[in-house]
Amino acid sequence: MDCKQAVREMHEFLDGTLTGPKAAALKEHMLSCPDCRLVFQQLETTDALVKSMPRPSAPDDLTDRIMGALPQSRKKASWLQWVKRHPAISVASVFLLVMVSSFLSLWNEDTQMTVKGANLDQLVIKGDTVYLPAGHKVNGDLMVKRGKIQVDGELNGNLIVIDGTYALASTAKISGETRVIDQALQWLWFEMNEMVGGLAK
Repeated sequence: MDCKQAVREMHEFLDGTLTGPKAAALKEHMLSCPDCRLVFQQLETTDALVKSMPRPSAPDDLTDRIMGALPQSRKKASWLQWVKRHPAISVASVFLLVMVSSFLSLWNEDTQMTVKGANLDQLVIKGDTVYLPAGHKVNGDLMVKRGKIQVDGELNGNLIVIDGTYALASTAKISGETRVIDQALQWLWFEMNEMVGGLAK
């Protein structure tokens, strides 16, 4: 064993991890080498000094003080957390919002008169007014949007007037109900019911 190897193994010997033939070889080397013996004595003294020193102890409140001094993490917005917890409802809400916005936009932009129903050949349309003349008959619902309707004849169904007006003559006969929709939300509700009714058929 040379002196370099002996110095390396001295640390292991002091730690108690060098045993058996290696420990015996180190001891044999130190008996014959005064320099290594001196180094070992110095290491042994230093080791004993370190072990004799009192172990420092942290104050009891050190953890609390460190945690208190750390910057607070920013809390995420509560609505964002809610969205993450309820993804399906969030998607449905966004879809509903987009759909409502689109319908309301259509309500404001669509100014053209529309007439829907069966037997439209029984009607007379002049300008923005739809006439159901006396002696004429329409079977089924009749819808007039963005216009006026004058009913003198017979309607076997409902009369729906959207954002318009209607007038009934004394000769008019309507077997169903007459409904006037003059607000965007009413129209939206009506369209949704029509859509659901159409899907159900």
